[in-house]
Amino acid sequence: MPGFSTLLPRPVSVTEVPGSCAWPAPVTVRAAPGLPAEGYRLAITPHGVTLSAADPAGEYYGRQTLRQLAGPDAFRAASIHSGLRLPCGIVEDHPRLGWRGCLLDVARHFRTKAEVLRFVDLLAAHKLNVLNLHLTDDQGWRIEVPRFPRLTSVGGWRRSSMVGRHDGPERDGRPHGGFYTTADLREIVAYAAERAITVVPEIDLPGHSRAAIAAYPELGPDPAADWQVWTSWGVSTSLLEPSESTVDFFRTVFDHLLDIFPSPVIGLGGDEVPGATEAHGRFVRTIADHLIARGRTPLGWDEVLDTGALPPMVIGAWRDSAYGARAAELGHDVVLCPEDRLYLDHRQSDHPDEPIPVGYLHTLEDVYGYEPDLAGPRLRGIQAQLWSEHLDSARRVDYAAFPRLCAFAEVAWSEGPRDFAEFLPRLREHHLPRLDALGVEYRPLAGPHPWQTRPGVPGRLR
Repeated sequence: MPGFSTLLPRPVSVTEVPGSCAWPAPVTVRAAPGLPAEGYRLAITPHGVTLSAADPAGEYYGRQTLRQLAGPDAFRAASIHSGLRLPCGIVEDHPRLGWRGCLLDVARHFRTKAEVLRFVDLLAAHKLNVLNLHLTDDQGWRIEVPRFPRLTSVGGWRRSSMVGRHDGPERDGRPHGGFYTTADLREIVAYAAERAITVVPEIDLPGHSRAAIAAYPELGPDPAADWQVWTSWGVSTSLLEPSESTVDFFRTVFDHLLDIFPSPVIGLGGDEVPGATEAHGRFVRTIADHLIARGRTPLGWDEVLDTGALPPMVIGAWRDSAYGARAAELGHDVVLCPEDRLYLDHRQSDHPDEPIPVGYLHTLEDVYGYEPDLAGPRLRGIQAQLWSEHLDSARRVDYAAFPRLCAFAEVAWSEGPRDFAEFLPRLREHHLPRLDALGVEYRPLAGPHPWQTRPGVPGRLR
């Protein structure tokens, strides 16, 4: 029977006493406003459980901890045997950071609604509370906007895709696409909210916008050009034309987005804009002001700091920590998501069979050893990133995310110090069996299974 030491993320305090309680157990829920936000206290006796919670999120996390304590079979979709037991004792817990996020890019490779809902369940199982949903990019537009149907009928699919990462013309010749209806997105938002997760949507501008330009060429620099949804990876030089008509177009798009997503924070992109002019910066600031006027806080990637004076925003510091410090000095809140530490689409080892090895080397130990290098009230939290150029299926997302996202979850929730030598046996002996029960096709610690490799597909290392 697993004990309290197997918990992942680690709780703030644990007192174990002799005895056990049958699972499922009767649970009495009580309000505990004195606990920190999202905090909970479990008192487990042979007769049942008292769960005291600061708020609904705290209650949810307390129930997740009970599931962890009951053992891997408690994570299965249906009970397969009786006899699960909870160790008796007291657990008091709350997270160290308020924003414990993961970005899922559904623009480069579309994930179906069912796959997104499954991913929400996996975030919830790790007590993560933000899903940053990257909905638009050069390679696809994934949100229905009734006023502009061509965004999905044209922008929602591309003719083929680059295989791996190279500089040549080779493509797979396979059309790819998909999008979410308004009802689909409302369902995702509601499903996530039931699991204490906020969905933060992102529509990227003024770069990463070729799918929108393909749908409505008047949004781009040359309306007469034969624009196509991009089939390459990388950074496109095709930017939105920062005219008043384009601004009006995107005000309408964002108003529709706000009607779907109640998140206090809304992403507007702003990254990787080659050849940006002052007018492009003014475009970003105008949309940011529009979101603020609608009662929301804009989230922009750290390049927006170079566009001029900004209203108070959340800055996703992805290039390096200096941008997070700069954003805080300018009065912005910060989410740290450094590419060289927390991009989970980057390769996990230098193993010769590592599938599509791109980016920096981020081992499981590297992720577990990450420590935010910004402190104070401006730090909202941290976020792992799953960009999907090379993640063309839910199985590939599983492989890239896990078990590194397990390590990230403990970093985001639990105070240090941390010891990888102590973490690894907890992961191997107790948490990987939970992922097995959930049906997660994670990367084995020893290296990929043969069917998880992609022989002959080129990568690009950094």
